[in-house]
Amino acid sequence: MAIGLGIVLVAAGAILIWALNVDISFIDDDTLGVILLVAGVLAIILGLVINMQRSRHRTTHVEERRYDDGAPPRT
Repeated sequence: MAIGLGIVLVAAGAILIWALNVDISFIDDDTLGVILLVAGVLAIILGLVINMQRSRHRTTHVEERRYDDGAPPRT
């Protein structure tokens, strides 16, 4: 989820920096674009780190039980 959110933030930041020229009264549009771009990159990095830690601790245990009742094997 963090990776998808990061991609959306990066895209929105890039659009605000390079594609749009909007006049926002309380903040510069380039500044807002840089903030969104940095937040998106951090979200992507954080999401990748969390996924790597989650996959590192995952183990698979296989248990096999065989019962011998003296009967010949079924085919």
